[in-house]
Amino acid sequence: MLPSVLQPWPWYVSGPLIGLTIPLLLLIGGKNLGISSSFRHICAALLPKSGPAYLKGYDWRKESWNLFFAAGLVVGGFVATRFLTANPTPLLPPEIHTLPGALRLIAGGFLIGFGTRYAAGCTSGHSIMGLSNLQKASLAATLAFFAGGLTAAGLHTLLGLGGR
Repeated sequence: MLPSVLQPWPWYVSGPLIGLTIPLLLLIGGKNLGISSSFRHICAALLPKSGPAYLKGYDWRKESWNLFFAAGLVVGGFVATRFLTANPTPLLPPEIHTLPGALRLIAGGFLIGFGTRYAAGCTSGHSIMGLSNLQKASLAATLAFFAGGLTAAGLHTLLGLGGR
């Protein structure tokens, strides 16, 4: 059994497992799955009486389960890449261990965080949770994600920027 755990799982196993968590969360706990909202929970917990107005009256304790979920993703990812793989990988690539690399990492993280909050969720949140809730905005966002990805891939091929 251990060798099957050490290899990547095929899409037809992992995809349905991810998809089945959504109805379970909705039916059992009445919860919406989302990771990008964790930033709001953390800010509200750390800055309860300061910051923007949308943090001041926000009760992050009602959504504290989401913080445990997000922490579990980080811990689970670390355990999986360090101990449950045939080829352990470092947590961060060596290029990040320089000042320019660290600045790019921080800037990229900020832009991704800003984008997910501005779009009211990330690609996975809209495509998995939003579509399962039949939200029109999530359908529009998912179609835009796919169109953008196809356009970028087409331009990449057209410009001859093939594989690395």
